[in-house]
Amino acid sequence: MKKLSLLIVAVAACAPAAAPLKGVLAPDRALPAIEMPSGHRHIVFKWDYQEGDITARGDGSIRTASPDSARLDFFLGGGLGAGGAILIGDSLRTPRADLARRYIPPTPLLWAALGRLAIPALPDTVVKIDGPLTRADIGRPLEWRVALRGDTLVELDHISEGRITERLVRGADGTLTFEAPAARRTLRLTILREEPGSFDASIWSL
Repeated sequence: MKKLSLLIVAVAACAPAAAPLKGVLAPDRALPAIEMPSGHRHIVFKWDYQEGDITARGDGSIRTASPDSARLDFFLGGGLGAGGAILIGDSLRTPRADLARRYIPPTPLLWAALGRLAIPALPDTVVKIDGPLTRADIGRPLEWRVALRGDTLVELDHISEGRITERLVRGADGTLTFEAPAARRTLRLTILREEPGSFDASIWSL
């Protein structure tokens, strides 16, 4: 048990420390509601995954229905396998829950990838203005750090004991990057196209 505790502490120490929040304090500024576009959307992407020395890549798609439903499908390159997950609200369903916990980002970060801010309600939000960005620290102790450009979510960090344990960055070039620094884990999605779509109700079952 002592060795396990030391291992957990060592892994946590590998996560980068959260620097002080950038910008000028804006006590009267409130974070806007950040939701997905209305209606149904179909997103096609390619993905790259790296965990230490392990790498994988392939293609995938996301079908969304506002305000809070999405289906994700991943296909391993070379036709070697496939996987899927259904996200409704804060519930994630997948046939292989053990693999999902390892490879699929937590639900708040998945929603952030889709442009929706869906984190637990916490007190003590600090908001600052940093040029074109609105930045916010949420929770006491700090649990989440948000960056917005206008009403567009560009970054969401999950913070524990002052360290960034997970991060989702939405790049202007159409990339979505999830990082778990302590685990040396990175999942990068490059959006190929995004368009309105209509879906049969059967997509919400796996």
